[in-house]
Amino acid sequence: MPAGPLMIEHRLIEKMIALAAKNLKSWGAFAGKVDPAFIDTMVDFIRTYADRCHHGKEEDILFRDLKKKPLSREHNKILNDLINEHIQARKAVSSLVTAKEDYVQGKKEAIKPILDSIKWLVEFYPVHILKEDRQYFIPVMKYFSSQEQSNMLKEFREFDSRLIHEKYKKVLENIKV
Repeated sequence: MPAGPLMIEHRLIEKMIALAAKNLKSWGAFAGKVDPAFIDTMVDFIRTYADRCHHGKEEDILFRDLKKKPLSREHNKILNDLINEHIQARKAVSSLVTAKEDYVQGKKEAIKPILDSIKWLVEFYPVHILKEDRQYFIPVMKYFSSQEQSNMLKEFREFDSRLIHEKYKKVLENIKV
């Protein structure tokens, strides 16, 4: 069932969000200092794994195929909500990157937007994941035949196999010499 791999990916995302929550609590206690290296790691994880890999499979494969099906009003609403939530998460990560860059340039006032962005992500992901796990992934599988589900799993694997090449091609393109 295609929902299985997506739900397994959620468990890894939850681990990163737990680390972010731990750092958020620690940094809040020591107002005035954050760890830019952790933020870079977190941003890379969210952009590459949570967004490009996980949300990519949802949007490029699962949601694409669901849009071809006669969804119930409830399932269609959740689908649109999930797409909008992905957009909001991308914006929060972009805000975090901007604030981190300001912080690295010595702007201490950037700490508040850093903490606010991380707090938003820490609060967002558990609710978003719960919605997908419990309200969406399993119920929407009924719209697909066994063969369609099998094809989707194959497409997920192919999607994953291209990601590493995509990521490091972008790394090389972004190196400034």
